[in-house]
Amino acid sequence: MHEEEIRQKIKQREELIAHQVLLEEQEMAKVQQELQKEHQKVLYWESRATGEEKENFTDLRREIERQQQRVAQPQQLVYQRIALKLAPKQTVVKNTIMAFLVGGAICTIGQVIKDFFLQGGLADQEAGAATSAILVFLGAFLTGIGYYDELGKVAGAGSLVPITGFANSIVSSAMEFKREGFLYGVGARLFTVAGPVLVYGTMVSILVGLIYYFLK
Repeated sequence: MHEEEIRQKIKQREELIAHQVLLEEQEMAKVQQELQKEHQKVLYWESRATGEEKENFTDLRREIERQQQRVAQPQQLVYQRIALKLAPKQTVVKNTIMAFLVGGAICTIGQVIKDFFLQGGLADQEAGAATSAILVFLGAFLTGIGYYDELGKVAGAGSLVPITGFANSIVSSAMEFKREGFLYGVGARLFTVAGPVLVYGTMVSILVGLIYYFLK
């Protein structure tokens, strides 16, 4: 296969692309395989060439890469249209109600626990800290036995926004990577999901604190 032959095939495929011809699955596989072979061949030429010849092969390689993307574009659009038709419809109202009910229930449980500690003689700040610790434990425990993820499928943000959702994100990461060991698995991946929450939560709290300080 020579350079001129490859350029001729590129022109022929450009005519198909210009007319937006939708290739059959077998034809598409054949064209993609042909493009892949041409791409590898030009890569080889490019690696061995120097000076202007190398620039010429570089341009040819980029032209093949652009055509690889354009050839598959009609099929991708068809796939996207089919996927949109088959995708389940979002039940926004139902999701909102469930998030409100479940999130409210978690907050209610938290308030009951806090009232229990307040009646036991703890100060308000200490009771709040103890309540948070218990809610984190419950979220982690339920995640460990598989119930919290099932709750999340129904409640959505209602189970993610409370502090129990934070515990869920940490334990889920630890469970997912525990096979890699406690050091490089659990230790390294523990805050994969919760890390962004901590980083941006800390930044926002500092920013709000500064705004409050200067306004006051």
